[in-house]
Amino acid sequence: MKLEKIDIKKEKFDINLKFYFFLKYLVKTNLTDLQAKHILTIYFTNTKLSFKHLVEEMYQYTDEKIKNGSKKQKLLYDLLIEIENITDLKLFIFSLQLFIIKDLLLQEAKLKDLLDISKLANIDPLSLEYDKITIYSPYSTRVNGALLSLIFFDKLENNETNFISKEAIDFVKQLANFADELKLQGVEPNQIFMLMFNESINQSIISDSGSNYEDRILNVLTSIGIDKEKIQKTHDKNDSSTEFDFFFELNNKTYGIGAKRTLRERYKQFIKTAQMTKIDVMIEITLGIDLTKEKIEAIRNHNVYVFVANEIYQNYEYLQNTEGVFSSKDLTLATLKNL
Repeated sequence: MKLEKIDIKKEKFDINLKFYFFLKYLVKTNLTDLQAKHILTIYFTNTKLSFKHLVEEMYQYTDEKIKNGSKKQKLLYDLLIEIENITDLKLFIFSLQLFIIKDLLLQEAKLKDLLDISKLANIDPLSLEYDKITIYSPYSTRVNGALLSLIFFDKLENNETNFISKEAIDFVKQLANFADELKLQGVEPNQIFMLMFNESINQSIISDSGSNYEDRILNVLTSIGIDKEKIQKTHDKNDSSTEFDFFFELNNKTYGIGAKRTLRERYKQFIKTAQMTKIDVMIEITLGIDLTKEKIEAIRNHNVYVFVANEIYQNYEYLQNTEGVFSSKDLTLATLKNL
């Protein structure tokens, strides 16, 4: 099957490129709500002025009201100089309106993630459920943002205003009018807005997966009574190739713990170290999703203890039936003392 040649007309590309430029630079300017409002006021209260006079009014505002020589002032000049005709001016005003509501959409996009994160207080930090929430966290915000943006622009296109307060209806109607007019000239509001919006989302969220696993284990250890000040991250004295994520003493015994969400082949290093080290107790803490019966037997044959996520532990009899393998729920001070 032969695909037809994809052809984007230059006019369509140019107007969408300028739209993206306006959105990006507006984000860079970091205009306050009041400053953005003043620029919009200049436009909407002077619509009878010529295009050139409107732009001159905006230049005058930038000269007089924005700190002289500031980065914000320079960026606004860079924006205004790109307004070459009335279409550009309307595209700039449309971009400015979207810039104003961007943060509202961003907060809405993050809300679902915040609700999921709030559930963590009642979930075992070493469970699969907890791990899944933290792994999906950054992706949840991105997906929610993309869907919210799609819904928002669909409502603009259909002139629906039932999703906002009465006070905001006029603002959104103006936005819808701009969107309709600019779409006729080839502007793709949702697609180009999403480029900028997704970048804003990426800057506002931090992935909480993987590397966070050690922090969760540290919190569990301290919560059961291990003094945080006495927990170290160190290499084994007899096998420097092995690093213990947590090393501490308890009841005159030394404990070395390796913490990895998945072990893969790394468990072999612990087995090697177990034959050389003088540490009293060696422990692997892992989710257990890649632990086969053969791996467990190999680890336990060298007297290394294993703690796995409770969901995994409950689903596999060979884990329950192997001495020295525990559920994450059994990671208690009493259990550690008995090893």
